[in-house]
Amino acid sequence: MFLGVSIIADRFMASIEVITSQERQITIKKPNGEKITTTVRIWNETVSNLTLMALGSSAPEILLSVVEVCGHNFNAGQLGPNTIVGSAAFNMFVIIGLCVSVIPEGETRKVKHLRVFFVTATWSVFAYIWLYLILAVFSPGVVEIWEGLVTLFFFPICVGFAYVADRRLLFYKYMHKRYRAGKHKGMIIETEGEPELPSKVDIEMDGKMLNSDGGDTGFDFKELDEEEARREVARILKELKQKHPEKEMEQLMELANYQVLSQQQKSRAFYRCQATRIMTGAGNILKKHAADQAKRATQHDICSEVSVNDFSSKVFFDPGTYQCLENCGTVALNVVRHGGALTSTVSVDYRTEDGTANAGSDYQFTEGTIVFKPGETEKELRIDITDDDIFEEDEHFLVHLSNVTVISQGAGSDEREANHVDALASLGLPCSATVTIFDDDHAGIFTFEEPAVTVSESVGVIEVKVIRTSGARGVVMVPYKTMQGTAKGGGEDFEDTHGVLEFENDEIFKTIQINIIDDEEYEKNKNFFLEIGEPQLLEMSERKDEGGEEVLTKKEEEERRIAEMGRPMLGEHIKLEVVIEESYEFKSTVDKLLKKTNLALVIGTNSWREQFVEAITVSSCDDDDDECGEEKLPSCFDYVMHFLTVFWKILFALVPPTDYFNGWACFVVSISVIGILTAFIGDLASHFGCTVGLKDSVTAVVFVALGTSVPDTFASKVSATQDQYADASIGNVTGSNAVNVFLGIGVAWSIAAVYHYSKGEEFKVDPGTLAFSVTLFTIFAFICIAVLIYRRRPEIGGELGGPRVPKILTTCLFFSLWLMYIVFSSLEAYCHVKGF
Repeated sequence: MFLGVSIIADRFMASIEVITSQERQITIKKPNGEKITTTVRIWNETVSNLTLMALGSSAPEILLSVVEVCGHNFNAGQLGPNTIVGSAAFNMFVIIGLCVSVIPEGETRKVKHLRVFFVTATWSVFAYIWLYLILAVFSPGVVEIWEGLVTLFFFPICVGFAYVADRRLLFYKYMHKRYRAGKHKGMIIETEGEPELPSKVDIEMDGKMLNSDGGDTGFDFKELDEEEARREVARILKELKQKHPEKEMEQLMELANYQVLSQQQKSRAFYRCQATRIMTGAGNILKKHAADQAKRATQHDICSEVSVNDFSSKVFFDPGTYQCLENCGTVALNVVRHGGALTSTVSVDYRTEDGTANAGSDYQFTEGTIVFKPGETEKELRIDITDDDIFEEDEHFLVHLSNVTVISQGAGSDEREANHVDALASLGLPCSATVTIFDDDHAGIFTFEEPAVTVSESVGVIEVKVIRTSGARGVVMVPYKTMQGTAKGGGEDFEDTHGVLEFENDEIFKTIQINIIDDEEYEKNKNFFLEIGEPQLLEMSERKDEGGEEVLTKKEEEERRIAEMGRPMLGEHIKLEVVIEESYEFKSTVDKLLKKTNLALVIGTNSWREQFVEAITVSSCDDDDDECGEEKLPSCFDYVMHFLTVFWKILFALVPPTDYFNGWACFVVSISVIGILTAFIGDLASHFGCTVGLKDSVTAVVFVALGTSVPDTFASKVSATQDQYADASIGNVTGSNAVNVFLGIGVAWSIAAVYHYSKGEEFKVDPGTLAFSVTLFTIFAFICIAVLIYRRRPEIGGELGGPRVPKILTTCLFFSLWLMYIVFSSLEAYCHVKGF
């Protein structure tokens, strides 16, 4: 039964993780006016930990108390309340003691949110002091309505205090200092809390502008580390590529995904689900998710180059732009037929149209029809270009395709059928071509195509084109050189380049090659410059190796005369800015990995089919935090645990997937099933106690509390070793202990008190054993918290781990406290020790 509760609690915690991980987009406006859009969690971390997370962790104990009261005609029972106190003792002493000891040698873990920890620890002790007060002080042996309701109302008050501490509200906002002992005894220096926020920031959320200057914005600034997360993912991916150069990208993505998920700070719900699935043979969910996502990403990246309709023939120009010199005579354009059945005959009409070039004076007007015979995929059409000796700007004209038709097979060559759906032939893109005519009567104007160009750092070599417009006559030398900007030369970001371009007669462009260094940065935006110098017309005599008078032909003399009339000059863009950005492929890979780091995607489900497949699949429970995320073969223990729990797995696969209604459907169904199972557990525990001769109070403290806390034990162990902070393993224990009393006792006893009041009776609760257990636990809890605070001293370093001797002593002390609690509670139950 405890295994069944653990498995349905796993589904319950998965729904809570999905609910609390919901996000919304906000726009942050910086003081310089720049706007950044990012996503933030809707749920505050502290509120979710103390409400839904604590409810999920403590649901069996809480529901057992409520079900017991309702099932015993609203009379008090011993099983539910003693299970709550016994579970709190197990959590406080055994779980924390275990977490102290499992930290690797030489490492420590500290509580990150110390203010929240102090609040929850205080409330967890106060909850049991309050329980003693209503049992033995205010109205001994009787629980009144106001006592039950106040107990219940302490729950939202506790959450509110923790939220105030977390968000630094009320008096906390004046505490800008974090205190620590100075070098001189008695001197206290430094700051208490986080540093103040930077300059004024405006936040736009759901269309409303919020201001962070001195007030509560409702926004958690801890979520602003998205850029840091990207850099961390990029760093991990780069390290893995260097360490495993032989691995494919799919394998690297799998390794990186697993490593990122392993290092990410996780919630209590995730650790609970991870522990339950490892314990029941369902496998390490991080490794399974990493392998699955890497395969999906690789399959998704395979893009088909086939057109949407493979049966349709497309007719278009390839390429869509052409250049020619004025003296070229004719220009050839390439028309292509792509796709469809090549057994048919397709015709297409073409026609020229004036641009800045005019038909007759610059080119010959042309129109006609191109016919693609069966099997033909390319055709060439030629247009005559008119040459003259007049200086003029570069000009262009257009050529259009139109009227694609399929010639009916079996019909005469003059018979055509209009294009229709069955014919499946149409114009593709581009269906218009642009022809630019370069003037050759001037030495030319030299310029870059554009003032700036952006390249990926993974391009390797960038080719920059220097174009020659408004003439191409004569041989011209153009010097060039690179200049540093924010990008550094000398092989750091690019390799320095300089030289001279030599444009031959009628040559209209030259390329400059520059080597770009790929250092795989996620966010990169550096620039350098490429500049061309004053062009120089190279005389015919300058190209001869021998000096002396050179005899020129009439043609050469004419070329020189025209060239002298139009000497070369620089154009509009003589300095090109080259911006180096991160590799698109590398950034895309990082973004894909970042999207997959949402833990709700890891433990959540989106279909019943997926749930049933998981239910009948056995996987390795290896939870070693090794680098490789590859799954291992299941062990014998995995198979044994799988077959012990397969009935529960299949049964609870019927629970709605977490994707439905944002997890709320799974939440409601799961908590209902937990309530039903805890009712059975209560009856079984009572029968077990009767069979072996144990009282309900002893059965609750020893066996039921132990059974309901086993998943929490595994979860805390995993979180202590994997998380860099102690909040998930310690902070949530204190929060859960307080919630156990406020909800488990508050709800059950409020209902019972109201019921008995309506009957004109009193709700009687025997304070004896319960009051003694509460008192004993409270005393031991003070000792436990004091030890944890003492362990933050520099000689130990943190609540968990530390030097070997203090670690062993702390663990032994905590385990001894639990054993003493069990022994003294049992002795009191059998009247060997006097109670209250």
